[in-house]
Amino acid sequence: MKLRAAVSWALGLFRQFLQVRAVFSTVVLSGLSLLIIGGFLSYSIGNGLYNTRLTQLLNESSKSVVEVQNSFSASTVTDEVSLQTLLNSVVPKLESTDSTNSRQVALLRTPGGVSTQALQSPISADFNTGLLTPDFREQVRASQGKLIYQSIAIGSQDGSTHPGVVVGAPVEIPIAGAYELYLVFDLNNEQQTLDFVQRTLVFAGIVLLLIIGAITFFVTNWLVKPVQEAAMVSEQIAEGDLESRLPERGEDVIAKLAHSFNRMADSLQKQITKLASVSKMQQRFVSDVSHELRTPLTTIKLAGEVIFASRETLQPAARRSAELMHDQIDRFQDLLNDLLEISRYDAGAVAAELEVQDLNGVVGMAIVGLEPLAVSKGSTIEISIPPGEVDAEIDGRRIERLIRNLLANAIEHGEGKPIQVAVGMSETAVAVSVTDSGVGMSRAQVDRVFDRFWRADPARKRTTGGTGLGLAISLEDTHLHSGWLQVWAKPNEGASFRLTLPRRRGMVFTQSPLPLPPKSKSKSKKEVSG
Repeated sequence: MKLRAAVSWALGLFRQFLQVRAVFSTVVLSGLSLLIIGGFLSYSIGNGLYNTRLTQLLNESSKSVVEVQNSFSASTVTDEVSLQTLLNSVVPKLESTDSTNSRQVALLRTPGGVSTQALQSPISADFNTGLLTPDFREQVRASQGKLIYQSIAIGSQDGSTHPGVVVGAPVEIPIAGAYELYLVFDLNNEQQTLDFVQRTLVFAGIVLLLIIGAITFFVTNWLVKPVQEAAMVSEQIAEGDLESRLPERGEDVIAKLAHSFNRMADSLQKQITKLASVSKMQQRFVSDVSHELRTPLTTIKLAGEVIFASRETLQPAARRSAELMHDQIDRFQDLLNDLLEISRYDAGAVAAELEVQDLNGVVGMAIVGLEPLAVSKGSTIEISIPPGEVDAEIDGRRIERLIRNLLANAIEHGEGKPIQVAVGMSETAVAVSVTDSGVGMSRAQVDRVFDRFWRADPARKRTTGGTGLGLAISLEDTHLHSGWLQVWAKPNEGASFRLTLPRRRGMVFTQSPLPLPPKSKSKSKKEVSG
């Protein structure tokens, strides 16, 4: 677990910090380069040491073979005792026990030569005849006086091995016949030199990697610092501090970047200030016009009510005009109320009156208010709610209005098909979904469905008397409750709106109790959050 946590921590640093990635990449690539160069140097040095020592050993061996052969050729011994004494003198002359230049000697009789059973083959005390393989001895016998050598591994008393070279050559001894002279050279000194060089290369490589890593860290820190400052200033600007700017120092590319960034920030500040001023003017205009229209609208509505009440006494054409005027005055008043509500949201003057209520009851009241309209459109409302109370801390009036807007929208575009209303609940959230099987919407239409006064099809006649602000107000009501209002839609398959709210003020939820799209639309996976 600790190893996994350490790996996760390291990966997190690698993903989050550009400087860490730069240092890691530089050290890894430098390490690979040093490994290749160090391997090449180690091989070259080792090969050079071996070839140099081998040339020296072959020269020494050649002189030794000539010396031994000349001593035997110049000898005048005629008996075996004198010959054995001469044979025994070869080993002490040629062997060496020096730790820096160890050499062992063996003078072995060639099989199949003159039979002189009394003569013994002199060898060094620690000579291991197992180093002389039958194939190697066969090559020596067939060499016709040439030196033959072979690389071997020499064992030591502590059980370790080190490299060596065995050199062999045939020697002709009077009376005794054909012999073979073998010289075993220990290359332990050269191996120790190579080991020292390799350790030095490894140590130097590690130190060099540390130096490269430190230099890379400081260089990248110097280069990344302006980027970090730019990111920090960008965050400050994004959070609303439009006065934040980058320091401009020098004349290099970083200074040019800071200058360009500051110019961009100045331009954005001017545009944002201008747009904010225009937005405030628009909001104030809507608020002022809405308030100013209330008085004349009240007067018009009272006059219209009088005319509408006496419509039976009017001529048919005048009676029809009175009825149309009455309907349009009501729609005008609804529009004015929605404009006033939007202006209050824009001014930040809306506060939710939260209390624990049964969401099932709120949904039921909204359905009762819209059921006559659904019947007139030929739509049936199918309800799926959990048993018992679905308690949530909400502003019941606003949530009921929100659900009414969703139902009215579904009835308007449902083309007389059934409308499904579902309620869900989890430990942290409650949800309501309204789904129709009508005309649906495209992705571009879904992206604008919560815009003010926007209509999916401007040529389509609005039959439910909506103001075009219902979904925009619904989204504001959702944000007031710290919830989600999401929509799924597909052309000619219908649409589904899902409202998700926290069960209590301040609760945090990450998933809605209801699916979107609903199970009946599960084959379509397109979802857009509003």
